[in-house]
Amino acid sequence: MTTTSFSPPAGEPWPEAANYPPPQLPPAGQAGPAGPAADVPQARPAEPPLYPEFPLPPVGPKGPASWADRLRTLPARTWRGRAEDPRWVRPALLALLAATAVLYLWGLSASGWANAFYSAAVQAGSESWKAFFYGSSDAGNFITVDKPPLALWPMALSARVFGLSSWSVLAPQALMAVATVATLYATVRRRFSPLAGLLAGVALALTPVAALMFRFNNPDALLVLLLTLAAYGLVRATETASTRWLVFTGAMFGLAFLTKTLQAFLVLPAFAVVYLVVAPTGLWRRVRQLLAGGLAMVVAGGWWVAVVELVPASARPYVGGSQDNSFLSLTFGYNGLGRLNGNETGSVGGGNRARFPAGMEAPAGGAPTVRGGGGWGETGITRMFDGNIGGQIAWLMPAALVLLLFGLWATRRYARTDTARSAFLVWGGWLVCTALTFSFMSGIFHEYYTVALAPAVAALVGMGVDGLWRARHRLPYAAVLAGTLAVTVSWAFVLLGRSSDFLPWLRWTVLVGGLVSAVALAAAGPLAARLAQRESARGVQAAPDAQGGGAHGDGGPGADDAHGVNGVNGAPRNGRQGHRLAGRLTTVAGLAGAAAALGGPAAYAVDTVNTAHTGSIVTAGPAVAGGFGPGAMRRGPGGGPGGEGMFWINGQQVAPPQDGGQGGGPGTPPQGGRGNRPGGGQGTGGLPGGGQSVYGVMGGPGGMGGLLNGAKVSDEAAALLEQDADRYRWAAATSGSQNAASYQLASGVPVMALGGFNSTDPSLTLSAFQQYVKEGKVHWFIAGSGGPGRTVGTGAGGTGADGAGAGGTTPDGTTPNSTTPDGTSPDGTDANGSGPGAPTAGTAAPSGPGSADSPTAQIESWVTSHYTARTVGGSTFYDLTQPPTS
Repeated sequence: MTTTSFSPPAGEPWPEAANYPPPQLPPAGQAGPAGPAADVPQARPAEPPLYPEFPLPPVGPKGPASWADRLRTLPARTWRGRAEDPRWVRPALLALLAATAVLYLWGLSASGWANAFYSAAVQAGSESWKAFFYGSSDAGNFITVDKPPLALWPMALSARVFGLSSWSVLAPQALMAVATVATLYATVRRRFSPLAGLLAGVALALTPVAALMFRFNNPDALLVLLLTLAAYGLVRATETASTRWLVFTGAMFGLAFLTKTLQAFLVLPAFAVVYLVVAPTGLWRRVRQLLAGGLAMVVAGGWWVAVVELVPASARPYVGGSQDNSFLSLTFGYNGLGRLNGNETGSVGGGNRARFPAGMEAPAGGAPTVRGGGGWGETGITRMFDGNIGGQIAWLMPAALVLLLFGLWATRRYARTDTARSAFLVWGGWLVCTALTFSFMSGIFHEYYTVALAPAVAALVGMGVDGLWRARHRLPYAAVLAGTLAVTVSWAFVLLGRSSDFLPWLRWTVLVGGLVSAVALAAAGPLAARLAQRESARGVQAAPDAQGGGAHGDGGPGADDAHGVNGVNGAPRNGRQGHRLAGRLTTVAGLAGAAAALGGPAAYAVDTVNTAHTGSIVTAGPAVAGGFGPGAMRRGPGGGPGGEGMFWINGQQVAPPQDGGQGGGPGTPPQGGRGNRPGGGQGTGGLPGGGQSVYGVMGGPGGMGGLLNGAKVSDEAAALLEQDADRYRWAAATSGSQNAASYQLASGVPVMALGGFNSTDPSLTLSAFQQYVKEGKVHWFIAGSGGPGRTVGTGAGGTGADGAGAGGTTPDGTTPNSTTPDGTSPDGTDANGSGPGAPTAGTAAPSGPGSADSPTAQIESWVTSHYTARTVGGSTFYDLTQPPTS
């Protein structure tokens, strides 16, 4: 049998199609031809994905075609943000950035010069372009800081524009905090909801160690900003396999290397592996793109290194921190592998026993043997949670780890190229690689290093909570959300207990409020979903609430429903009210839980902002017992005026350094000094809010023999340095960068820092220094600067801190051993160090860096033996332009 059929041409409808329209199904709840809808089994609707795909922002120019129209509409577009975002999102982001700026700029000048080591380099860079390029500690270009100079450049440019002051030095750091929060929001928002981006930004801004380091002039602030920009570039690159964005990522890593050398590369392996696995293109193209990104990294970070290594040593300053005047050896030695294995030539730490500089008393029984960390704390998997380190960064780390595992599990069935899973891999790789390195490194480690973990912790919290909040109506996910909150507030209860005198009520408030919120989240979300299902079974048609969670169910204000909707038309009054009540209870519980989880770090951050921080080693938050090593030296209980209190080290109280004058009284950092100094050396010993005292006795070395903090410089001493300073390349020379920085910042003239930061760099031999003196390039030598392994101002007459040494002062600021016009002290002793209490080089270490055999010690010994001492304002000066006495 043969059959035929007629087929209309393509694109034309069937002729009889209009006569047979599709049957109309009755609305839900109404009877149809087959009977009531209730008699027909209803299929359960599919659950929405935890991380739905969001449309990416358009590529190319934003807004109108012409530049004039773009500028004209820029304010409106800035306020509105993405067209698909709810209207509250962009104002909320701008409010977050404004609040971050206020928090980090508030009382910024209270810290004075902060870390004088870097402030002196900023001052030098603001006066000399050569010092600017190399990162020299002084405008005479004798020695550089022990880091690359990129972090100094924004501060030096600010000082050139606005003049040298505490605010002009620290303001660029605070603005970097705003830029980092904005970059983190943009990175998280690429794939997740606005709620995730905002929560990540808030968590970062309230991290205590971030509040510390973005208000301080160490390189860590710029390092974190550049690494966050690198993460943004990698996220953009994984979306479309973009070579351009991968090159951008490599350039950010190169600039981060010029900020803090090899620490920039801790996350590099994780980033490279993530792109190699998830990029949506062929394998060999991924490999070629990674090579292009690596080339960009080498160029961006290697050009400056090449210049330093190719320029003759005689034409540039000495590379501070190195033992052979090579930046490469500094990179791979003291600042590189030495930080990992503890073999740091020229350092005062490392080894397998804790070391205490001269004048610092060890706990009873000697310096304790520790596992792997030497004088910098015990290493191990729990290091980031122990002692004082936990209060810096670990508030949200348990939650971040839990949410990282949740995110990887939730996206386990997604495609290889899914951007949600790649985001979890990017930030999770950052967190794991950096945390493990910090936990097991045996070399120098300071608590503030943990600021490098802050963006990863904040991003993982924001992304993980985003998925759990979207699925809060499903009992398993509600339980995970509630459990994460319970763990977070319980851990905050433990951390707050380490500083029991700090806001005692906050500890219990956080715990109780967080646990109650967790119970409410576990119950209210599923309850709202159950009520919604019952209303739907009664034939109620749900309609989106005008104030609901936005176009993408982002859980914004008013999103208290179970499936992204909370308005119900035609429902029985009691059922509708019960559904809304349960949904609103979920929203209130979520807000209360967020406040409880962030309450502890927020309190620590505010305390950090309200406390002045100066010196080389600083920590965020209130004093905590139980730290270890120099980084854990915090004022313990009983600290009183005059330095009578104790320090906590490894849970034990130890005496403060006797030559450091570590006052614990209620003083303030020096302010309102003469010239361009934020302080004139007139401040008292202590700091408000329990911060560390940073200055020693007048004219003497700072904490730990001048290693951690600079000297306290009087106005008389500063005026003496300024006299005829333009006739000399260096107005003075002294031992150690911190003490040199104090005199340089006080006077505004170059001061030579012999031995660099640790006083251990072989930066100048005795014969070379004698040649400088012969050529008239150095005016004064300032004694009493100390350094690791050396004792200054000791002898039969007592220490300088007691006012009995030639360079010491009494508590009232007088100088009992000042010299007379004939060059002798009032008690008849010789002023050049032969009498009781005269400054002498000690014998704490028989040889090696910092000992009496080091070049710096030899120079000081030669000066004190051949020139006449002169005490001015508590500082001991030797006029090198006068004929030697012998």
